[in-house]
This record gives sequence, C-alpha cells and structure tokens, in this order.
Amino acid sequence: MANAAPTRLSMLALFTLCLTAGAAAAEELDGPKIKKLIAGETVRLNTPFGIALPLRYRTDGIVVGDVSGISAARMFAPKEEGRWWIEENSLCQKWPSWYNGRQFCFKIKWLGERRISWLRDDGAKGTARVGD
Repeated sequence: MANAAPTRLSMLALFTLCLTAGAAAAEELDGPKIKKLIAGETVRLNTPFGIALPLRYRTDGIVVGDVSGISAARMFAPKEEGRWWIEENSLCQKWPSWYNGRQFCFKIKWLGERRISWLRDDGAKGTARVGD
C-alpha cells in the first residue's frame, strides 16, 4: 500500500499528458490559418457512405463541387460553383442550388496529417482531408 500514492500520481500525470497532447492535436484554426490551409486546395469531405466528396477551393473565392461520378450524391446537381470566404474565424460558403442556396459557416480544427474536423453553424459536423 505504500506505493499507492506514487502510482496514483503517475497515473494522474500520464492522464494529464494525454489530454494535453489530444488538445494540441485538435487545434481550432483562426481565419488566416483556414485561408492559408484551403486556398487552392481540394478538400475531400468524408461521408457515412465511405465516399470522400471533393470540393476545390480556388484562390479567387470560388468553390467547385463535382459529384458527377458519385452515385450516392444524386440529391445534388452533379457539378456546381459556389463562393467561399473567411468571416471572423470561420470558413463560409454559399452554393446557388446545393443546400437550397443557404449560406453556411464552419469552425475548422486541425487534426494533423492534412486532416481537419469541421463544425457547421447548424450543428452538423464531420471530418475531411485537405489536398490531393
């Protein structure tokens, strides 16, 4: 029993270290970091169907979505160009017909290895990979 206190202290230190490492790995990005990360890149949104939906964020503020080759995405027009911009510390976008033309903004967290998580302003969330 004499070793119980040091063991608890060691476990507490290890637990704290794990929490700190996890928090660092999921860094919430500010507006300039989001723009630097996605401008000129393709972001592939992970779906529950195991398909990654590609969105190309051009440097001129146009976002291009092309789901013409993905049969599970029939609910959308096959290809569409929308607008994207940074507002405060969120990535915002608006499509002409996708999502009924509604504007959405997203908080972005960096997960490492070109992976991000996103939280949309209506509560939807998911993960994606940045780059080809």
